[in-house]
Amino acid sequence: MPSVTAARQRRLALGWLAALLLLVVIAGASVAIGARDLPLSQVWAALLDRESSDAGTLVWESRMPRTVIGLLAGLGLGVSGALIQAVTRNPLADPGILGVTAGSAFAVAIAVGILGLTSPSQFQWFAYLGALGTTVLVYLLGSWGGRSANPVHLTLAGVALGAVLSGIVTAIVLADPEGFNAMRAWESGNLQDRGWSGVTAIGSFMVVGLMVALALGPSLNAVALGDDFASALGANIILIRTAAVVAVTLLAGGATALAGPIAFVGLMIPHVARRFTGPDQRWILAYTLVLAPILLVSADMVGRLVVRPAELPVGIVTAFIGAPVLIYLARRMKVNSL
Repeated sequence: MPSVTAARQRRLALGWLAALLLLVVIAGASVAIGARDLPLSQVWAALLDRESSDAGTLVWESRMPRTVIGLLAGLGLGVSGALIQAVTRNPLADPGILGVTAGSAFAVAIAVGILGLTSPSQFQWFAYLGALGTTVLVYLLGSWGGRSANPVHLTLAGVALGAVLSGIVTAIVLADPEGFNAMRAWESGNLQDRGWSGVTAIGSFMVVGLMVALALGPSLNAVALGDDFASALGANIILIRTAAVVAVTLLAGGATALAGPIAFVGLMIPHVARRFTGPDQRWILAYTLVLAPILLVSADMVGRLVVRPAELPVGIVTAFIGAPVLIYLARRMKVNSL
């Protein structure tokens, strides 16, 4: 049996390395391919010397930040989705279930409507703070009255608060539709014209969230067995859930702030990863870490190419992919399948 286990671990490791190589290839293709045709020789020259030509400006100021944001957003949405599914033991959960998307949109609506901010680079920090505040509020509501913040309480609190905030945002936007053009572009989930603004700062928070998520991997295997079994195995359920909420906030909040609300990535990719890895949450997180950026960057390239010279927002492309997946999962899967 040890040899079988060791062989399986080697196969998983090789599969992960193959996925990582594919991610590198797709990231390179994202820099090389766009609505405007550039020969590979010009792209390579621009990477080596950004001041050499107009191609250097295009590559370094448009395609490079777009690709990096796609990688960060994919990572954040995918890993946070895997965390939420593990902690809530709900295979249909995604980052929106804890109010991340609704909280971000609410904060952005306030920033646009009251403060007059007009571009994503100006209001992305409001999106992050909105995600943080809403997720904390959901956790407090889920543990109201001294009860344990169990998966049912967290899910109900997140869905209820998200519905309330979404209704408020809709009312605000309808009151001044022209003033919220920038917000509508952000809400579609769009990597276009984001630039480097906020990437370093928000990316730093996301790295912290990723470290917390990966550290939780072994504990999540215990949580997947149920609270009673996990407690019997010595797991601190409250600490694990609190750390998971922090990681989800940093990861999904950062992804939403950078790229806008993008649906289905956090739902789909953990299931794809689980098909390869089985129920081990450590490997699910590791595979999701690579597969989610592959999906998002690939979807962004599709959006750039299918309606050239115009572009489809990446959020629309992922929705086309994710809606059939959601229907399939809802029909085939049960909550206890994790």
